[in-house]
Amino acid sequence: MDQRAAALNTAAQRFDSGAFEERLARLVAVKSTSHDPGSLSEMKRYLTDEMTPWLKQMGFTVEVHPNTVPGIGPILFAERIEAPNLPCVVTYGHGDTVLGMDDAWTCGAGPWTLKRDGDRWYGRGTADNKGQHAINLFALESVLQTRGGKLGFNVKLVLEMAEERSSKGLRRFVETMVDRLSGDVFIASDGPRVAPDTPTVAAGSRGTFRFDLVVSPRARSVHSGHWGGLTTDPAVVLSNAIASICDTRGKVLVRAWLPNGGKSLDPATRDLLRDCPIDGGTDAAKLEPDWGEPGLRPAEKLYAWNSFIVLAMKSGVPEAPENTVSPIARATCHLRYTPATPPDTFVPALRAHLDLEGFSTVRIENAGVGMPASAIDPNSPWIAFAAQSLRGSLDRHVQIIPCTSGGMPGDLFQDLLGLPLVWIPHGHNACGQHGPDEHMLIDTARSGVLGMTGLWWDMATAERPR
Repeated sequence: MDQRAAALNTAAQRFDSGAFEERLARLVAVKSTSHDPGSLSEMKRYLTDEMTPWLKQMGFTVEVHPNTVPGIGPILFAERIEAPNLPCVVTYGHGDTVLGMDDAWTCGAGPWTLKRDGDRWYGRGTADNKGQHAINLFALESVLQTRGGKLGFNVKLVLEMAEERSSKGLRRFVETMVDRLSGDVFIASDGPRVAPDTPTVAAGSRGTFRFDLVVSPRARSVHSGHWGGLTTDPAVVLSNAIASICDTRGKVLVRAWLPNGGKSLDPATRDLLRDCPIDGGTDAAKLEPDWGEPGLRPAEKLYAWNSFIVLAMKSGVPEAPENTVSPIARATCHLRYTPATPPDTFVPALRAHLDLEGFSTVRIENAGVGMPASAIDPNSPWIAFAAQSLRGSLDRHVQIIPCTSGGMPGDLFQDLLGLPLVWIPHGHNACGQHGPDEHMLIDTARSGVLGMTGLWWDMATAERPR
């Protein structure tokens, strides 16, 4: 057995012994939800009591920095420098989660206890993102054990506690740490694979653009009997305005929002995604091939196109309707957008569209980017290197995608540090992320550990890009 195979064997034995499950259980037990103002102490504990000792055991020096944004969780910086002339990987993760939603769980033992059930581990953060950065660090440990405490490259880690709140404070942190965060490549894990059994390498991530649509023709409600049919109903106007933006099967009608003006995908992207598998979902959410842009394959819609979503709508008081014509209607909307579409064009394009369609009274408010899109060329040698390494470790097809479907803060590492982005997700679309019953597939986690062990091993070899 050569040393690389020995490292994979070590990783497999450690995983199968229950060591990873034990580690993940400790991480899940920390109630580190950044959506709860009362959990700041738990977010700090995640870094100081769980991550710091583990990282120090692997030879990292560790610092926990307060966030410059009041009320937002701290940020961990760790580095493991073997020699200044060695290649350096900058990696990332987030230990914060969304709310536990304790009463809504139907599987497992609730959000804060890791529970194995068949092929799944249930618990908040198993998929997003505690389980994912734990996989990468667990794999790093296996390489250290096989190489006698050496990696053959340097590692720098940023672990934040505010990703679920649009990574508040992270940009400022990276700006102040530019010199210390210098490296050769960014390699990290978040989001889902294209399918649970298909290792995936992503060159970036889509962004999120959020805005409100508001119609408010009067200062107060009026009697629906006396005024219905005589005065503007803002809910009717707003509903029709939304219908002008997106048709009944999800096709975006504001074509200026879309890649290439909504005309077509470029041939290279279509070739890349031609045979891309996709997770069909579960009873909670099933793939509907006829929803979204006509003429595009599901993978093209998800990884190379923009989607419009209405997050919330309100007019009147739904909990206690009155016989009135409401004075206001509001909808909060989202665009998931690819790096090919500049977000500074979104509001002007929407304003022009609404005016043209006769909806000049519809206001656009609170518009802005939540998480910027970011990506490198999918043909980058670093993307090819990662894909080749995963194939060598897992002996299966590896799918390269131009960007993941969700938002991640890769733009900071690309724009501020000039690092090529390599995302290797270990989740899956039906993982319950951001809802109850969040889980990680055990086979996918094991595959992730083996794939990352091989990748970390290969970082110290001549196969890596120069």
